[in-house]
Amino acid sequence: MNDRSSGKKVRQQFDHEILLLQGGGALGAYHAGVYEGLAEAGHAPTWVAGVSIGAITAALIAGNPPQRRVERLRDFWERVSGHAPMSYAAWMDPMRPALNMFSAGTVMAFGSPGFFVPRVPPPFFAAGGTPESTSFYDTAPLKQTLEELVDFDLLNSGKVRVSLGVANVRTGGSVYFDTLHTRLGPEHVMASGALPPGFPAVEIDGEHYWDGGIVSNTPLTYVVDQKPLTSALIVQVDLFKAIGKLPSNLDEVLERQKDIQYASKQRFNVERVREMSAMRATLKRLLERLPAALKNDADARKLAAACDDRRWLIARLTNARLEHSSQTKDYEFSRATVDEHWAAGLDDVRRMAAEGDWSRAQDLGVGLQLYDAAEDKATKQGEQP
Repeated sequence: MNDRSSGKKVRQQFDHEILLLQGGGALGAYHAGVYEGLAEAGHAPTWVAGVSIGAITAALIAGNPPQRRVERLRDFWERVSGHAPMSYAAWMDPMRPALNMFSAGTVMAFGSPGFFVPRVPPPFFAAGGTPESTSFYDTAPLKQTLEELVDFDLLNSGKVRVSLGVANVRTGGSVYFDTLHTRLGPEHVMASGALPPGFPAVEIDGEHYWDGGIVSNTPLTYVVDQKPLTSALIVQVDLFKAIGKLPSNLDEVLERQKDIQYASKQRFNVERVREMSAMRATLKRLLERLPAALKNDADARKLAAACDDRRWLIARLTNARLEHSSQTKDYEFSRATVDEHWAAGLDDVRRMAAEGDWSRAQDLGVGLQLYDAAEDKATKQGEQP
């Protein structure tokens, strides 16, 4: 925040710096740019929670020493965009929608290097009940990529907490694999990104798991329920924008549907955090007025444990829609588009850092502040967020 009396920027100190990473396939290159920008600004996450491609990013961050993280992120994105490694000159901009569609079609037909390959023969010809019969692609290349680029001993060392969201195929419930309780391996990361029917469910300890984005694509509510978490900077990185224009053609309809589905109730989640914080504050005031005899009651002690004095700053970044994007944007892995997503994340964080640690955060009361980078940018430009 800014110290107005001295004119100097004073950086807030937090017990936790938490990075929340939404799922979104190829859009996840935005995560990498955000991380590079945070590292430039001196922010180092103590906890990374991710879903789907966010789980892969989380593993690449926590599974490498700080000085190698950006390099490893770059290795991953260069690998998976290797089918279309060329860049495009400015005069080719009018052709980008067609080039992107061709890239996405190539990925559908041949897969993404180091990530997934199509099943041959296709699942319709495989024996029932096998991974080959329940998915169009084989993710064995992703396992090899993770083993090459991620040090799982370091990831599980406790230096950075990691939480990966998955969906239990049998129960339909949301589950998080967390290094506080579980030793994570490549299979846990792959489970978080096992989006059906493209990718097969991943079996872990007798249960089968799919992509966590099926249930909730944003890890905020999981993090909110954890304790102790008194002072925290929470950087929430969203890959889909909840607010958008009315579609004018079928491609825009399909893209808008994805945005709404995978934005995963962004505003609702923040509002829930605010309401729960207000409830904790109200409960704390009520408990303070109890007579001494009741304060020692078992129920009162249990309620008091929920009344921590939280001080949170939630900084929300959203990957803006590229002018040439379409409903294929989550599987359009061309190098040119990947680089654009990465650059967008880096630019967004650099702009925030230039403002002095999110100095225009909205005070939501009860120790909670919210900075929405997309809304702030739109407000300064006189646009709708």
